[in-house]
Amino acid sequence: QVQLVESGGGFVQAGGSLRLSCATSGNIKFMNYMAWYRQAPGKEREFVALITSAGRTTYEDSLKGRFTISRDNAKTTVYLEMSSLKPEDTGVYYCHANKVITTTTDGPPLDYWGQGTQVTVSS
Repeated sequence: QVQLVESGGGFVQAGGSLRLSCATSGNIKFMNYMAWYRQAPGKEREFVALITSAGRTTYEDSLKGRFTISRDNAKTTVYLEMSSLKPEDTGVYYCHANKVITTTTDGPPLDYWGQGTQVTVSS
């Protein structure tokens, strides 16, 4: 059973920084990419950043330069470094694993989501 567990959220003042982590488990052999999404109150979930299995990164244009996605060498944990935070960055941040194949996968690859971690930026 694949699990994604986010951590690192919290309360920070505008201009501050946070580092989110997403730890994966479940005998994962391959995944297409891992990504971070966020959802502000009353809004739809939106894309933040992704990192492919080859290490290529993509960001939502408006977040470039402030947010950095990375992963550990074992490729089991993905991070999101957020700096110069603004009140509009407030929301629940979700980790996403795309097209995951595990050691026991018998069928098409599946997508997974974490439970989310709250980020609150005060003005």
